[in-house]
Amino acid sequence: MSGNNSEELYNVLEELGFDFYTGVPCSMLSGIIELLTDNNKYLSATREDEAIGIAVGAYLAHKKPVVLMQNSGFCNSIGHIKSLVNLYCIPVLFIISMRGYEGDACEHDGMIEITNRLLSDLNLPSVEIKEGNPTQSNIDNIKLFIKAIVNGSGCSAAILVMK
Repeated sequence: MSGNNSEELYNVLEELGFDFYTGVPCSMLSGIIELLTDNNKYLSATREDEAIGIAVGAYLAHKKPVVLMQNSGFCNSIGHIKSLVNLYCIPVLFIISMRGYEGDACEHDGMIEITNRLLSDLNLPSVEIKEGNPTQSNIDNIKLFIKAIVNGSGCSAAILVMK
C-alpha cells in the first residue's frame, strides 16, 4: 500500500480502537507495516498461522487485533481460522494483500479467485481497498464496514488490498 493509503488506513484503525497488529510481511503491505513498526505497534510473525495465534492471544488479553498477510498465507491458514477464530467467535480484522493480479508473479496465478471462494465459504465479510491514493468515500466505506461487522457484530472480517 502506498504511503497515503497506509496513513489513511492506519488512522481509521486507530480511530476505531484497534491496538494490536501482527502478521507476515508482503511488499503490497510494506507501507502500513513500516508505519506500524515505526510506531512500535507491529509484531512480525514467521507464518500466518502463527500470526493468527498471536492475535487470538492478544484478544484474550483484551486487545483488538489486526492480522496482515498475503492471500496465499490466508489460504494456508484456513484450518486455524475455522477451528479457532470462527469456532470461538474471536473478532479479528484481517488485512489481506490480494496477489494474483494480471502481470503478477506466476506463483500467484488464480489466488484471487481461490481467496474469494474461501472468504465466502468461511462467511467472512470483506471489503476492497485499491492501492494508491484513497478517496474519502473509500475510507468512509471502510469505516462503516468495520463499525458494522467487527465492532457491531463481534465477527471477524477482511480488508482486501487490491493492486
